[in-house]
Amino acid sequence: MESAQTRSRWVLGIAALVVLGWMPYMVPEYQLRLFTEVIIFSLFAVSYNMILGNAGLISFGHAMFFGFGAYSVADLINYLPGMPLLAAVALATILTTIVGFLVGCLLLRVSGTPFALLTLAFNALFYAIATKWDALTGGDDGVIISPPEINLGFMALDPNKSTDFYYLTLVIVGLALFACWYFTRTAMGRTTLLMRENEDRLRFIGYNTSLARLILFTVTAGLAGLAGSFYTLFYAFVSLETLSIEMTTTVLLMTFIGGTGHFAGPILGAGVYTYLQSYLSELTESWPLIMGVIFILMVMFTPGGLVGIIKSLAALLKRRSKSLHGQDG
Repeated sequence: MESAQTRSRWVLGIAALVVLGWMPYMVPEYQLRLFTEVIIFSLFAVSYNMILGNAGLISFGHAMFFGFGAYSVADLINYLPGMPLLAAVALATILTTIVGFLVGCLLLRVSGTPFALLTLAFNALFYAIATKWDALTGGDDGVIISPPEINLGFMALDPNKSTDFYYLTLVIVGLALFACWYFTRTAMGRTTLLMRENEDRLRFIGYNTSLARLILFTVTAGLAGLAGSFYTLFYAFVSLETLSIEMTTTVLLMTFIGGTGHFAGPILGAGVYTYLQSYLSELTESWPLIMGVIFILMVMFTPGGLVGIIKSLAALLKRRSKSLHGQDG
């Protein structure tokens, strides 16, 4: 039974890779760009879910890392001409990880409501710095970039072309998402889940929960910075929006819509949110109000998110199938 499930997962995985590989030849350019945006926000949402759904830490400041990564890659490209694009992305991610570590050392002294309020305060601090530091952030005008080509030796990728940038995003962000999934299967990843359930018990049996929380916070900051870097490359522009509380609200919505605590939840939520926002924004300027109503209804009636609904439907179908087989017998 288990081997059959493993084979089916492999088949589904290979099929998904084939579809993703052929996506540029299957959809128009606008849809391809929209799907690329979904991939970027999936990483941002997964990184947020790792501290919310896994560790149980509610943060209202995750956008500070997304925005820091976004501005870092823009400034590296503009102020260090000749730097390879992938090196700029890597360095921006490393810098964001370091900032995440420093912020985590200060924030993780507390938990619960004080932690949530401090993340909000730190996000406001980052936003204020970005507003005043015009030389690096461009202030209200933002920063425009021209991403250089990536020379792989046997071929060159132009990030300004939708197809090339899609494949670049699919590979790098896809690998980051796989690393996140693998992390949840490691001893460290399982420790964070247990920490959410009963931290006192873990501490009692000898686990250093403070260190585990700091490592998780630092890793998720770096992942958010990587997502922010690709966001900047995607639009060839970065503004204060990437550091705003609205950006944190966006990732919070994506995570809750998809389902916290489930790895696939934020990915599903990012896709639904992005496509729904695109559709509603073409219909009415009041789309944020509609999104807010949808969020309230989901929190009230489906706290498990879309993944919870899917699991409930699957369980219902399974029970009905067993019932029918029992009647046939």
